[in-house]
Amino acid sequence: MDLQIRDKVALITGATGGMGFATAKILAEEGCRLVLSDLKTDDLQNDAESLPTEVICVAADVTKQADVDALARASREKFGAIDIVVHTSGITGAKGHPLEMTDEDYREAWDIDFFSAVRMARATFPAMREKGWGRFVCITSENAVQPYWDEATYNTAKAALAAFVKNLSYQEAAHGILCNTVSPAFIETAMTDGMMEKRSKELGVSFDEAVKSFLDEERPGIVQKRRGKVEEVAAAIALVVSERGSFINGSNLRVDGGSVQAVQN
Repeated sequence: MDLQIRDKVALITGATGGMGFATAKILAEEGCRLVLSDLKTDDLQNDAESLPTEVICVAADVTKQADVDALARASREKFGAIDIVVHTSGITGAKGHPLEMTDEDYREAWDIDFFSAVRMARATFPAMREKGWGRFVCITSENAVQPYWDEATYNTAKAALAAFVKNLSYQEAAHGILCNTVSPAFIETAMTDGMMEKRSKELGVSFDEAVKSFLDEERPGIVQKRRGKVEEVAAAIALVVSERGSFINGSNLRVDGGSVQAVQN
């Protein structure tokens, strides 16, 4: 399917990560020009050489408005536009009893998982408003609507992010900018690899057995009994940033295998 976004300029944060780079691949195949960003870009630069499109890589710390502003300027200086923003940067943050988490634990997750999106919107929306066309997509999580007891810092930041993007959608559609979230759960990434490696050691079982027991005990809604793939998340992102998805606004698209056991988000 032609997503009708050839020659659009897509800015992707967290592009070194599995979901970020998988999205870069699919948007490159659709003919987008790319601005890829992460804290460090050495490895990203090498990976980007394999993409079949024009790409620039820009190092940026999304906790700093000056870095985010510089990232947006780099996009406009190179390509003259910003059409699509895919914001994947984030951390899992500290875990434990909600009342035992420190103020700093909450601030860290809030700054990276929530405020970074506010900074990105501030920096990039003027360019999209000028053109009267834009797409803004943030990665939330199942945790935003189905919080897990020991992940309060992450839960609250992601819930706030979902609300923020919904708020944006009310106003920005008048400027041609559609704002949505994509909500993955238990995807094959370095983050869940680490979770399962820790679990396998704690239980004294193999990595695969750790995955199986986690699915059975902690994620019974995933009836396919497997982790999702980054390519499956990227496909959902590609739809909502495309012209084909031009009536999707203010939505949260789950890519969770059924992990969230509720009808509404």
